[in-house]
Amino acid sequence: MLTPKIISETKVVFGPCRLSYTHVFNKYTPEGGTAEDGKYMTNVLIPKTEKETIKAIQTAIENAKKSAIVSKWGGKEPKKLDMPLHDGDVDKDDEIYEGCFYINAKSNTRPGIVDKNKVPIVDEEEIYSGVWAIMSVTFYGYDVSGNKGIAVGLNNIMKFKDDERLGGRASAESDFEDVDLGDEDDDL
Repeated sequence: MLTPKIISETKVVFGPCRLSYTHVFNKYTPEGGTAEDGKYMTNVLIPKTEKETIKAIQTAIENAKKSAIVSKWGGKEPKKLDMPLHDGDVDKDDEIYEGCFYINAKSNTRPGIVDKNKVPIVDEEEIYSGVWAIMSVTFYGYDVSGNKGIAVGLNNIMKFKDDERLGGRASAESDFEDVDLGDEDDDL
């Protein structure tokens, strides 16, 4: 496993972790939202066994909170604060999230996406919900319409390995692997 690397007080590179609800080649616009509301995003599932990664993320969150107290929240920590690190065993009714913490990383700009050799990935089928990746994220404070908290900026993704797709979508190859057309007439 990769030892998490703290790049700055609020930026962390870590993994491998599994991606879910992945929209990193095209912006995702929530239902009823406008194109301006769209963001590149993914949930990042971090196994609870990755203690060093969790500690690095918690440190970056605390650093982002300290910065936001000065820059966003008028010198004091708000009583109600939305935090980005969630417990999959508590906050999600989904077996994929069991035994994991997760964050929801978002960006207005498309993240850099590379393979293990640091070659850009352009095939959208390569990065999907279920793939394992190394992540670069930045934590920052926000104050939007009275809501205050720490958010996760999606920087870059390095594909680590393939795994079963999440969300029930199967590949065409697996759907048709047992189909044998034999000597069927090609003149359809």
